[in-house]
Amino acid sequence: QVRLVESGGELVQVGGSLRLSCAASGRTFSSDHMGWFRQAPGKEREFVAGITWNGGVTHYAEAVKGRFTISRDNAKNTVYLEMKSLKYEDTGIYYCAANLGVWSTELRRYDYWGQGTQVTVSS
Repeated sequence: QVRLVESGGELVQVGGSLRLSCAASGRTFSSDHMGWFRQAPGKEREFVAGITWNGGVTHYAEAVKGRFTISRDNAKNTVYLEMKSLKYEDTGIYYCAANLGVWSTELRRYDYWGQGTQVTVSS
């Protein structure tokens, strides 16, 4: 069992920055690929960024490439999402997820999910 707890979401102005954190517990975090997903009102949950178990590979959705950075600290059992140059369309609930199997950016491949943290971008 994996427990994931996100934090760091808040109201931010367009062009601003935020750093989200996801603290993991319950199993060997360093063995899991991790991902960030988001869900905007009325839309499906979508992949934002992912990182392999050792941090060696990262992958980003086109919409956030160059603005967001995913990283992890296995010693702290934590994965981060650094977000810069935020836009209105970045608004949504951001979820952290753990993938215990093969590396993937597909939502269905992720086994455990956090409760999410709200990010609201406004003027």
